[in-house]
Amino acid sequence: MASQLRSWEMPIETGDIPADGSKFDAIVVGGGPGGSSAAGYLAKGGKKVLLIEKGVWPRDKVCGDAVGGKSLSHVKNLGVKSKLEMTPHFRVTGIKFSSPKGNTVRVALPEEDVERMEAGYSLPRIQFDHLLFDECQKLVRDAGGSVIQGGNVKNVIFDDGNGGEDPGKGSGDNRHAAGITVKIGGRSGKEMTYLSTEIIGAGGYMCPVAKALVEDSYAENMVDRTHYCGGYREYWKNVKGCTENVGDIEIHFVDTVVPGYFWLFPVSEGVVNVGIGMVMSLMDKQKKKLKAMQKDVIANHPLFKERFSEAELVPGSAKGWQLPFGSPRKKEKLQPRRNTMNGVRLVGDAASLVDPFSGEGVGNALVSGEMAARHIIEQLPHEEYQDELWKALGPELKNSYNMQKLSRRKWLLNWFVGKASKKPALQEMMTEMIASKEAQENLHSPWFMFKTLMF
Repeated sequence: MASQLRSWEMPIETGDIPADGSKFDAIVVGGGPGGSSAAGYLAKGGKKVLLIEKGVWPRDKVCGDAVGGKSLSHVKNLGVKSKLEMTPHFRVTGIKFSSPKGNTVRVALPEEDVERMEAGYSLPRIQFDHLLFDECQKLVRDAGGSVIQGGNVKNVIFDDGNGGEDPGKGSGDNRHAAGITVKIGGRSGKEMTYLSTEIIGAGGYMCPVAKALVEDSYAENMVDRTHYCGGYREYWKNVKGCTENVGDIEIHFVDTVVPGYFWLFPVSEGVVNVGIGMVMSLMDKQKKKLKAMQKDVIANHPLFKERFSEAELVPGSAKGWQLPFGSPRKKEKLQPRRNTMNGVRLVGDAASLVDPFSGEGVGNALVSGEMAARHIIEQLPHEEYQDELWKALGPELKNSYNMQKLSRRKWLLNWFVGKASKKPALQEMMTEMIASKEAQENLHSPWFMFKTLMF
């Protein structure tokens, strides 16, 4: 049976568990894209790293499965791109949008990126994360570090920065990272302590390192439902129009789903990631359940009823999760929220960096993972990480948040998509926006939009 398994369905050998009390240059909590990239870049920089993953490979991660263009330079730098391209995947060449009225428009990805095979991919996260983690854990071990699977971080250890007693909760500016305690092997496992003055939190939307930083050290709110999205995903086979390995991913602003959207992201081999997402505070107001909404769209919506008429739901693939958006918070000095303190940096979902319009999080996880690693290697003050992170990602996240708010208005979606479907110049502008932050800002210029739409 084992010979029939594909590489990403196999276990990953990560070597021996380090001895209790071992010291490391850095500890990375979480083995997804943010954590793997941070650990990989740290190891490439000569650091002795402990990389801890709560799951045991192979393990799934619920996601939309799209990997955007900004991810690919990091995927290449970490030695994964060529290996990814040898496995089944869907090459993204465009994005198809539809409005509540059913108008559709296709936005091509930048032609140069498509030709270089750097526009984007779509493939299951169980596959992508396996490839990335496996390569990065090898980098970690080759540099003298260690890797733990099945490690549940129970506590972040702090002191006063001089080896003295921890000042206690709520005293973040006087607390310094000193290590972690982790339980290995499930409920009956052994609790171990590992020491480091540099910790990267990459454990997802409920990362224990993020909780220790945001809630325990600074008594700040970690979950703001205005900036969190509920997501629900299923895998389907034989969806009409989604049987090739190259083409478009689809985002549909369905009348019964707005404010939110329904997506179809092919992932290769005739399999499609079908999902639905909505900001959690808006879900609270409408008392909607994502699973029921998706079932209704598939069964009854005129755009999809026929496309799913011969499709099959992949058993066991229905799962829900949360997306912590990187949208700017009102009244917060640190955006999108506090992501650093003495010896601690957060990356990816743990840092609340998911794009508030597209829902894509892998790219920002990889960007922040590299940035956190570089700041540790260069021994930069922790405050500079927060500043550089928002400087790099803030303009794009602000624009995406504005687009998210615009997409809540059905009449505006109908009008905009209707115009774009008939106007090649507007389609070209939307293509440029995918590649250019400066072009994205035009979307929020009333005069630019008036000229583009009306003439």
